[in-house]
Amino acid sequence: MTPISKGFGGLSIAPSVLGVLDYFKFVTPTPIQEQSIPIAIERKDLIGIAQTGTGKTLAFGIPLLQYGLQGKRALVVVPTRELALQVSETLRKLGVRINVRTATLIGGEPMWRQLKDLEKKPHIVVGTPGRIIDHLEQKTVSFSDFETLVLDEADRMLDMGFAPQLKRILTVFPKERHTMLFSATMPIEIVKITRAYMKLPVQIQIAPTGTTAKDVTQEIFFVPQESKQQLLEKILYDYHGSILVFCRMKHSVKRITAHVRTLGHTAAEIHSNRTLNQRRDALEGFKSGRYRVLIATDVASRGIDVKNIELVVNFDLPMIAEDYVHRIGRTGRAGEHGHAISFARPDERRDIQAIERLIRKALPVSKLPDLPPPRPTRTSERAYRAHASTQSRNPRRNPAPRGRFSSSRSGARSNFRRRTR
Repeated sequence: MTPISKGFGGLSIAPSVLGVLDYFKFVTPTPIQEQSIPIAIERKDLIGIAQTGTGKTLAFGIPLLQYGLQGKRALVVVPTRELALQVSETLRKLGVRINVRTATLIGGEPMWRQLKDLEKKPHIVVGTPGRIIDHLEQKTVSFSDFETLVLDEADRMLDMGFAPQLKRILTVFPKERHTMLFSATMPIEIVKITRAYMKLPVQIQIAPTGTTAKDVTQEIFFVPQESKQQLLEKILYDYHGSILVFCRMKHSVKRITAHVRTLGHTAAEIHSNRTLNQRRDALEGFKSGRYRVLIATDVASRGIDVKNIELVVNFDLPMIAEDYVHRIGRTGRAGEHGHAISFARPDERRDIQAIERLIRKALPVSKLPDLPPPRPTRTSERAYRAHASTQSRNPRRNPAPRGRFSSSRSGARSNFRRRTR
């Protein structure tokens, strides 16, 4: 058991790294940092299980900075571009003061820029699985002289289908390596990885899987799908701080972003169809307050380190119960209080029960408030006017939808008439 220290000074950290931490006012280590850093500095394989927002980045980042001072190189693999940028930004900010160089390998950025960074022989490379594999296939990177491999948010990478890429990276990495794996949960797939690719790893578990942040209060509204937008409108009116809204599907994110903007709120969207620059602008704008509302898919459930998010709204319940914990962990960070509201359709009670089993407590259900009437969108107004216009021109026309083939035949006949006139 690692002795409890009163600060970073008791964790075997080099004086120059301690100086950087002091400069940036990192004074008290979090539990995952306090227990992981001494083990990592001893270069023992490590499995760190901790909920989101507990400081895992510095738990492996501080040892990597210390390795960089010794001329050793490390690769950090993360699931999303946003998380890669966040980790790189943190390590670059600390490392520049002690001449420890960092490079970032992510999709959506020009390869030439990444090649330029790799030519400088960075001590720490942070990347997403797909782009790392791109560089391996083009032989623009080699890990033969790397000594440490970090898998951050490993459970999320497996959820996103990156298992083949991870196995490829683990295969090309030197066998005599130091491996650290950090995750919020411990599914069976991660157990298989630890058995196959790690050597007697030390496991540190700060809280049981499914533990939610203690400073986040939660509530649920059972609401019909067609009333969700009105409920969101009421919530945006009742709360005055920054709000992060999660949806399952990309098209839902686009639709809700447009709706929120028509209500007069500044809003941005993040999902996989957005370019890297668009996603970066949305995240930076949300951090700076330029956008009050950020609507996102689960791409943003990890890798968004934004302070003072007042509220997280689950417009749609997540497809995986574990993602509920990650979503609501975006608020109530760094000792601040936060709140999470989930919209559940009446037929989703089993999904709520799955979440309650995971977090080991019942979620309070709130009474649905009086909702504002639905606002017609421009699209619906145009559709209504077109329909009304058609009815006025041909009042005998059957409004019931035709079958696929009959409508195409009638369309063909009308086109024929137009051509023969």
